[in-house]
Amino acid sequence: MKYLAKDDSKCIQCGTCESICSKTYYKEDNYEKSCIVVKKDGKPEINVCNQCGECIDICPVIAIKRDKQGIVRINKKICVGCFMCVGFCPQLSMRQHDDYIEPFKCIACGLCAKECPTGAIYIAERSDDEAKEMNLDQVFNR
Repeated sequence: MKYLAKDDSKCIQCGTCESICSKTYYKEDNYEKSCIVVKKDGKPEINVCNQCGECIDICPVIAIKRDKQGIVRINKKICVGCFMCVGFCPQLSMRQHDDYIEPFKCIACGLCAKECPTGAIYIAERSDDEAKEMNLDQVFNR
């Protein structure tokens, strides 16, 4: 299962990842509309969804599901904008913005990883054993 991994020690807080994400999905350079958040004060800290799937169980209308590749996705046609997923996300990676009714999150597209000048963000694969540890058995139909 692919996911977006990070190495905070390589982050130079340049904002490239946030910029490419918001430009790609929301057509504007606005870090508040990025699925990735980089802490800008003090020690670098990259916050991005690790595809744990905790939000799937909390969604009251079943608008959040895992696709065949293991990526957690929000069906915006079903989502009612209650933002329970935002409040319950253990990674604090589910995002919301006043311009949108629905929450948004990283889908591990990898565009930020391609643009990151230091390799602080990269696409990684999670093994079956790692998925089991994260309670991702449903990905592998077990």
